[in-house]
Amino acid sequence: MRDFISWIYTFALSLGGPGLFTVAFLDSSFVSLPQINDILVVLMVTESKSLMLYYAFMATAGSVVGCYVIYYLANKGGEAFVRKRLRPGHVERSLALYRRHGLLALMVPALLPPPAPFKLFVLAAGLANVRPLQFVLAIAAARGLRYVALGVLAIYYGDAALELMRTHGRTVAIVLAAILVAVGVLLWLKTRNSTVESPEPRA
Repeated sequence: MRDFISWIYTFALSLGGPGLFTVAFLDSSFVSLPQINDILVVLMVTESKSLMLYYAFMATAGSVVGCYVIYYLANKGGEAFVRKRLRPGHVERSLALYRRHGLLALMVPALLPPPAPFKLFVLAAGLANVRPLQFVLAIAAARGLRYVALGVLAIYYGDAALELMRTHGRTVAIVLAAILVAVGVLLWLKTRNSTVESPEPRA
């Protein structure tokens, strides 16, 4: 396993942005490569700080495409397809979270580190018939925030940021998720207040 992980690092670093895209695609679809892409983003940005947005974009794009593949399969395969891949009860709990929290039920797990069951929510999004554009935008926003934040850490802290990811990667991701939830709540409150305060049209 260590040889495989070492090969993944060498492969991705040799390709740069396309390597990030490939690893993110695999991790978000058919293979589990926990936190490897996070560390790769920090490594690459540390070496080429001017390319931070490019690396963040490639990692985000790979994740979006990988997630869309399993979302599409779940959407087309229906409940039978999803239930074959999930434990009993997981489908119902995931769908209940979608009904209660909307796209935040997808975006928050997209920020959280393993063992957060992110792919469970991607599959459930397909089953819940989340609109494709909404799905893509939600994944892109969450993963984009995650990788840009990691890129900023790499720019300002360099090797220290890499060590932070290796030792406290879960904490960093949880803080990002908390920020996203706070922003989402503020936007929801703002929208709600605007709706309440808007005058009714006159007859």
